Amino acid sequence: MTPSAASAAVAHAAAGQTTAHHELLHSLLLSKAAVDPDAPAVVEFVANGSVRTTRYQELGDLARAYAADLRALGLDIGDRVILESHTSAHAIAMFLACSMAGLPFVPVSPETPDQRLSTIMEATGAALHLQTEEGAREGVPAEAGLARFGSGRLAVERAPRPRTRRRTELCPTDTAYMIFTSGTTGRPKGVVMSHHAVTSFYRGMLTQGIVGPGDRVATTSPLQFDFSLLDIGLALGSGAAVVPVPRGLLRWPNRFLRVLSDTGATQVNGVPSIWRQSLRHLPDGIAALTGVRGVLFCGEDFPLPELRRLQELLPQARLINCYGATESMACSFTDVPRPLPADLEKLSIGYAHPGAEMLLVDESGAVLEEPGVLGEIHLRTPALFTGYWDDPAASAAARVPDPAEQRSGQLVLRTGDLAYRGPQGELYFCGRLDSQVQIRGNRVELGEVERRLRDHPAVAEAVVLLVEREGLELRLVACLVTRDGTDLPADGRLTAFCSEALQSYMVPDEFHFLAALPVSPNGKADRRALASRLAEVA
Repeated sequence: MTPSAASAAVAHAAAGQTTAHHELLHSLLLSKAAVDPDAPAVVEFVANGSVRTTRYQELGDLARAYAADLRALGLDIGDRVILESHTSAHAIAMFLACSMAGLPFVPVSPETPDQRLSTIMEATGAALHLQTEEGAREGVPAEAGLARFGSGRLAVERAPRPRTRRRTELCPTDTAYMIFTSGTTGRPKGVVMSHHAVTSFYRGMLTQGIVGPGDRVATTSPLQFDFSLLDIGLALGSGAAVVPVPRGLLRWPNRFLRVLSDTGATQVNGVPSIWRQSLRHLPDGIAALTGVRGVLFCGEDFPLPELRRLQELLPQARLINCYGATESMACSFTDVPRPLPADLEKLSIGYAHPGAEMLLVDESGAVLEEPGVLGEIHLRTPALFTGYWDDPAASAAARVPDPAEQRSGQLVLRTGDLAYRGPQGELYFCGRLDSQVQIRGNRVELGEVERRLRDHPAVAEAVVLLVEREGLELRLVACLVTRDGTDLPADGRLTAFCSEALQSYMVPDEFHFLAALPVSPNGKADRRALASRLAEVA
């Protein structure tokens, strides 16, 4: 090989390495550190009038220190790590460290019931359980190592079991993280996302110009919910700062608004219901947030009267309706018209972000183009999830051949969401095909809640519905038939039973006891009849 050819080969290899490097989660999110290392990366509310700032250089140093400690444990690329924490500078540094070490992280909430955590750990074969120094989790299965973080170094309480290292190179197609959602089988379902998929989504999102350097993005979702990873990617990928809003303060509107004010938040992301109490009781407090230039919402419908009121109180803010699934993190960002037309009945979810495309498909598998015809959304995207953990059948049902040309071998996401096209080709979401619902932005499979209820020794049959009560948020309502035909006492024991295995947002708000469930002609529980009966009771 000639010297010039050799130089070209080296340059080509280096270019390839650079491309691959920037398809890794940590590389993309820390790339701004080289541009402005002293810029704020995470701004945390400590107390009224007091915040703690972690700068990009500090965040990168913290992540590298944690990564070095993780590598010292002898874990192999691809070994799963449970990350139990609320969103914080150290939690963000830790998942960046997991990315650096090639360890897929599985975020869980400190409020996750022991039984559910054990199920997730057993399913993933997790090598290590990480929690903060203040964490109170006990009884972690002995198969996994234990360690705490929060001081800048890893404190190992129980080393992981010795492992044989087989991998040497982290690839963009390797798993970056897994998000466990409610599953139709009654067991949590693990959504596997690769580095390539996540960074592809981030790049598509960043084309929308939602925030930039100097902005501060308030994130209100728990770390186990992929919306929080969207917020973190939006902020760090734009050179802005992440502002974690403490979960315990969201229910108190005055405290929620105080966090936004004290941290200087310029962008507020979350499910629409985070604004409800403030809109009702502290509208002047919202109007005082003159520094808020943007609001992004996702996960549930934003009632139009409330959205109009928020527009009035924040006239300077760009409001964005975000739509998508955990299997691609999200896929569209649609600006809310300002002002909202008086005759508007439904918000559009618009079009997919650049690099992705939403298709509508009818029951026969044909692609729909004409306006007003209901179809199922299929998403063509480089941000497609790898599959559901240890569930090839469910993976094959969701990752399907491209309906536009099935011979190509390309796979698209079959979302299970229904929509129709508007006159300009924009999409309007119209609900689900299956029993999946959204509660405060969290995905809930009604079948998982029903299975838990049927596990109770006194319950013979159970059907759970999503019900809207006037003046209240959407509620989960359980309709039960007991084995002996008598009602169970309303002393909280049934709620406690559900809470042992289900996340708090999955526990029914109401329990109704029936002599028998109404059934449809095919012998299945008639959910429509149950909904009518509940409406009469209300």
